[in-house]
Amino acid sequence: MALGHAPATTLAVPFSSLPSVFTARPETRARRRDFFSSHIRNKNIRRAYVEAVRQFSAFCAVHGIEDLAQIEPVHVAAFVEYQLREHSKPTVKQRLAALRMLFDWMVVGQILAVNPAHAVRGPKHTQIKGKTPVLNVDEARTLIDAIDTTSLPGQRDRALIALMVYIFARVGAAVAMKVEDFFVQGRRGWVRLHEKGGKEHEMPTHHNLDRYLEEYIAAAGIAQDRKGPLFRTSKGRGGELAGRPLLQSDVWRMIRRRAAEAGIETEIGCPHLPGHRNHRLPEEWRPLGDRPADCRA
Repeated sequence: MALGHAPATTLAVPFSSLPSVFTARPETRARRRDFFSSHIRNKNIRRAYVEAVRQFSAFCAVHGIEDLAQIEPVHVAAFVEYQLREHSKPTVKQRLAALRMLFDWMVVGQILAVNPAHAVRGPKHTQIKGKTPVLNVDEARTLIDAIDTTSLPGQRDRALIALMVYIFARVGAAVAMKVEDFFVQGRRGWVRLHEKGGKEHEMPTHHNLDRYLEEYIAAAGIAQDRKGPLFRTSKGRGGELAGRPLLQSDVWRMIRRRAAEAGIETEIGCPHLPGHRNHRLPEEWRPLGDRPADCRA
């Protein structure tokens, strides 16, 4: 079978059942384990890089490559071409970067003599304008007001969406918040966001967001659990909250569902809004509240 022409159905085989080139030898298997457990600290990057390795391992299995030493630049280049058939250029670039980093790790560990992905060029991609759909002010207000807050999950969802609306919090930073990350300072509410690279941002909140968070925390009875997650999963259909934090995928599904219930046709994953959290809310966002908070950290 020619390289780059493997049928898509073949690559759909579960990774656990494939003879991975990264597990053929004990030293290779140990080196791969150390790469993902100690070298890649960000869990989102780790998840994406694991998927890249899964895809490449499946590609190698289809073409009869069973050992890491058999991999040449032509194999990596063929993998890139195959990926471009079904995935976007940014995704393919990220997967090539994952392979380069992993092969570099193998070279440093003396598993490989050279990095077979080093000379392979990825697809060119330049993004001038962001592709993330943006809610306008009316849609944001409608989304928040349409949430049924007679239930505990409803109060949680309203507080979470308002957090992302009023201070432009990333969903990853929002679900990582602890109860103690909402606090009062100088007679007004503040939130602490744990950002990428271990950075922390503290900023004042809008009075509407203050109210939403206070009502949710009081209803959930988690005020004393300062080290516990702020936004928690619910147990079944009863509405009682568990001790586990929401996952980003949970938030994505929740926002899609809430937007559909509110009759919002804009396809959204998270309520991204114009501007940046280090700026004041623009004038057109005034209907969201009487006096938008100064969100400068």
